[in-house]
Amino acid sequence: MSDTCVAVGLNLTGIVGFERLFILSMTTTTSPTPASQERRIFGFPDTVNEVSARLVAAGVVTLTLVILVFNQAWLIAVLAYGFLARVVSGPTLSPLGQFVTKVATPALGLPERIVAGPPKRFAQSIGATLSLAGAIAHFAFGATGLAMVLVAVITAAATLEAAFGLCLGCKAFALLMKAGLIPEETCEACNNLAL
Repeated sequence: MSDTCVAVGLNLTGIVGFERLFILSMTTTTSPTPASQERRIFGFPDTVNEVSARLVAAGVVTLTLVILVFNQAWLIAVLAYGFLARVVSGPTLSPLGQFVTKVATPALGLPERIVAGPPKRFAQSIGATLSLAGAIAHFAFGATGLAMVLVAVITAAATLEAAFGLCLGCKAFALLMKAGLIPEETCEACNNLAL
């Protein structure tokens, strides 16, 4: 994965400043070094299993519905952590991502459906931005109503992904690539993204 993909994904979603911490390539060496170990932790896969992505989205829907239905605004912090963890490391630092990739997906036994990783990371970045904004609104300003609206937006987008395989963030990524705002080399496999 190119460093540009990480920086573009983070910059376009308003998480400016973190890109220097997380711009790490996914190159591996024959003998693990501390630097290559760090790359495996802080990096997003070039490709993603669509089955796992949809199961993660289902987990997000479940969490957001608990937040909304039972008025558990404190869980917005858990939601935000999950999105941030998946942006910086794919499933590696995300408990939901780990459960889905290590337990749920293998248990289902469905065939893999491999898709490009950068659009999924971009979608996770949007979720991170919305959930962080919700957490700040609730915890810093007591604006729980605004936080709940942001959680509802996440619920809607995650439901479309989980139920229908419609990734709104991926569609936005494709539009930004077509508009030339995301360079083609960011995601060579994305050149054929259907809108």
